[in-house]
Amino acid sequence: MAKKKYKIRYTPEQEALLARLRSDLAEHLSKKPRRLAHSLSVAKTAERLALIYGVDPFLAHAAGILHDWEKASSAAEQLAHARELGIDLGVDLEMVHSLLHGIIASRTLPERYPELPPAVWHAIAVHTSASADMRPLDEVLFVADGIEPLRASSPGIERTRSLVGKATLDDLFWESFVGGVVYVLQGGRYLFPGTIDVYNCLAARRAGRKG
Repeated sequence: MAKKKYKIRYTPEQEALLARLRSDLAEHLSKKPRRLAHSLSVAKTAERLALIYGVDPFLAHAAGILHDWEKASSAAEQLAHARELGIDLGVDLEMVHSLLHGIIASRTLPERYPELPPAVWHAIAVHTSASADMRPLDEVLFVADGIEPLRASSPGIERTRSLVGKATLDDLFWESFVGGVVYVLQGGRYLFPGTIDVYNCLAARRAGRKG
């Protein structure tokens, strides 16, 4: 991560809301201190990326704090909740349970935090699966989740970290996204068909730009 210092000026209202989000998360994840530490690290990383790439740092910070809110629940609880909400990804949800927590949070937390705009919930919804129409805030959260300092190092993660501030945000996201796909494939894990669709769409778009 680039070491350049950035001065952040939040309004008193924004500072108060961020403090409330952190407090709520600390209580919600009190039994999962490592998940809490990860979430707060993602929030700070997202904030820094947002400042580097001209994205709203407040929204990035808020999205980072809340992105793993649903991880307080077990996989079985998340599956049950997803079914209650009518979430349909076109496959057996048990095959893609790791993708559900962001989608669930994006549908349940807006009522709790109406002060936050839809852009935050969209970023949280796609922070694991990605989408073909990633917006700058979406990309910031996706990348931050992948490279935050507490995450164990790997060649792909180190490459993405090395590109911060050097590559465009689109290219940085692409590196992070492809690295995630490679990780799934190398581990012999199930690859969500939607991820293949997103990859092909993004790859075709990038090829078109280069052409």
